[in-house]
Amino acid sequence: MRIGELARRTGVSTRALRHYEQRGLITSRRSANGYREYDESDVRIVTEIRSLMSVGFTLDDARPFVDCLRSGRSSGGSCPESVEVYRRKLAEIDDRIRDLLALRSEVAVQFAEACPGCPLTRRGES
Repeated sequence: MRIGELARRTGVSTRALRHYEQRGLITSRRSANGYREYDESDVRIVTEIRSLMSVGFTLDDARPFVDCLRSGRSSGGSCPESVEVYRRKLAEIDDRIRDLLALRSEVAVQFAEACPGCPLTRRGES
């Protein structure tokens, strides 16, 4: 399939697909007229990349998942290298949550000092 069809089937721009190819995540063959040609397996790979990026993974993070799919696995997350990326990403998220909770606590203290007696409500509370 050509790049335009791969883009339509995966919801990714042709520019992004060329970028993925430049980064070595997908590979195309060139037809006689110079058009990029992709395999059916590239649909699954691009879908995996898109899914990972939608939850904060980088293209570098996606590489083990792509390699896992290319090795014939049905899931990009089923290889040890992918599991390690999941673990690292969860640790990063946990660190960010801790940092945000500490920041919230500090802002709450400053608010209480600036406005004694003012109720501190959370979003969704009246």
